[in-house]
Amino acid sequence: MAFSLNLRSIILNRIIRSDVRFGFRAFSDAADGAAEGEEQDNGAAVDPTKDRTKVIPLETSMKYMQSKAYNQTYGESPVWFLYRRNHKGGFAPRKTRKSCVRNGMISTGNPCPICRDEYLVLHHQNTNLLEQFISEHTGQVLDAFKTGLCQKKHKELLVAIERAWDQGYLTYDVPFREYDYSLYNKNNETTKNKV
Repeated sequence: MAFSLNLRSIILNRIIRSDVRFGFRAFSDAADGAAEGEEQDNGAAVDPTKDRTKVIPLETSMKYMQSKAYNQTYGESPVWFLYRRNHKGGFAPRKTRKSCVRNGMISTGNPCPICRDEYLVLHHQNTNLLEQFISEHTGQVLDAFKTGLCQKKHKELLVAIERAWDQGYLTYDVPFREYDYSLYNKNNETTKNKV
């Protein structure tokens, strides 16, 4: 009797393994009702490093930007400087992905610089973070292709920078140009003499 139970369990394990290996088990589980899938999702353990449902306050993000952990991770360079996106082929796609987070979880293997660090909050008062995405030379917002931000976070960044400019948290300087008016005056004098 014990031998037949062991044999039966071995056979069932082999059948289940073969089903999982060929995808039949996963397909049959997905074909079951949605209610069962919800119970499995709620009961499954969630990886805390990929969970993005927790809302981080702005004050915590600003303290994090001044902390030793931030300096150890990023140093003096911007948060996007060491980021490299995984892609096929020799050339990176011109458009970045739409979003790194789906249903409150990181859904990609290589999320963008803002999505991967949950303590980086895009807010108009978090000027230390926003200044990293503004070009030093032109004062314009850097392109998402250069920074590697997903499209969703890039739009949030644009809104936060516009609000910071409007409310005075960030200032942008119009470049001052010096003109040599003596050249202008000489041209006017020569035209007057010709007439």
